[in-house]
Amino acid sequence: MAERLKGGCILAQSGGPTAVINSSVCGAVQEAEKYSQIEGVYGAINGILGVLNEDLIDLKKEEKETISALRKTPSSALGSCRYKLKPEDYEKVIKVLKAHNIRYFLIAGGNDSMDTANKVSKLAKQSNYELRVMGIPKTVDNDLVITDHCPGYGSVGRWLAISVRDAGLDTEAIYTSDTIKIIETMGRATGWITATTVMAKEDEDAAPHLIYLPERVFAEDKFLGDVERVYKRLGRAVITVCEGLKDERGEYITASKRTVDTDGFGHKQLGGVADYLCSLIAANLKIKARFDKPGTIQRVSTVCASEVDLKEAYLVGKIAVRSALEGKTDYMVTLVREGKGEYRCKTGLAKLEDIANAVKKVPDNFINKEGNFVTKEFISYIKPLIGGPLPEYAHLRKVKVEKKA
Repeated sequence: MAERLKGGCILAQSGGPTAVINSSVCGAVQEAEKYSQIEGVYGAINGILGVLNEDLIDLKKEEKETISALRKTPSSALGSCRYKLKPEDYEKVIKVLKAHNIRYFLIAGGNDSMDTANKVSKLAKQSNYELRVMGIPKTVDNDLVITDHCPGYGSVGRWLAISVRDAGLDTEAIYTSDTIKIIETMGRATGWITATTVMAKEDEDAAPHLIYLPERVFAEDKFLGDVERVYKRLGRAVITVCEGLKDERGEYITASKRTVDTDGFGHKQLGGVADYLCSLIAANLKIKARFDKPGTIQRVSTVCASEVDLKEAYLVGKIAVRSALEGKTDYMVTLVREGKGEYRCKTGLAKLEDIANAVKKVPDNFINKEGNFVTKEFISYIKPLIGGPLPEYAHLRKVKVEKKA
């Protein structure tokens, strides 16, 4: 261990809740309680707002059973926010940290959260206040750079794989009346979430039949042609699309124009692309189309949580504390995939300034040339993250009886 810096440790959660972010908090709290130099373990209620408002809770006063149960509890137990620090907030942040002798600041979140962590660290340095700052990766969007993948991603992938497979069976059963189904997934700037739906596909004719990611320009004419080809072959089609699809001008296909729907980081609320595409199909192909939009339940549901995801979320929480105690600061814990055979993953560290506000797109080799599906390379990437095979379903042989009438 490095210099035995004594003081309290604050944990905060930020951005969208997930199925496994509380597992990271559990790992961090249980690790922090091992060391006497951490004199208090506090939770900031609603992210950085909890620091600004001095709204803190004493996590050491929680029952040990409750902390342990966080490993399997979805959402953000400490609350969350999407708040961008303003210059007028800086003095208050440092004042609160000093008042409680906070020497370890850990935040679990995505791109914007790492920006917040980076800012807090710089503020402390400018104030000559010794503070060790660590980021804990969390985002279902899987768009943090440097890390191989992000806690939360494997679970949303498993949830969608099962849901899309079920939706495909529903469409197959009643395709004589409900012929086209479009499923809209989350994903503001990247298609990582949408791409996971490929794991629903059991054979060539199974759902999904088409997958569209924002890493490719969305052209309506090409889309209609793709749909028509699948429909002519199967008499049905299940399509997964990302809410962040953009046209040739780089504009979202659909996005809220209301100021109230824009968060503190300038992100517009997205949604409605599936509904729009259903109308497009009906108007141009004269085929009935319906849509499903699972919304925020896909990111937070623990019903289909990946065991791999839960374990890795717990691990990065522990490593964040351990690294800070070793004297490291201004880093985010990363996940590093080892080798190309059986899945193995270790942790690493990356500078907060290299991660803050950067976005990792789905790479070209993960998307097919036609831009309407994913490749085998992506399937190899995502397969171990969803935590094992999906539930087994029965498939009737459907041996025809000879007609006699």
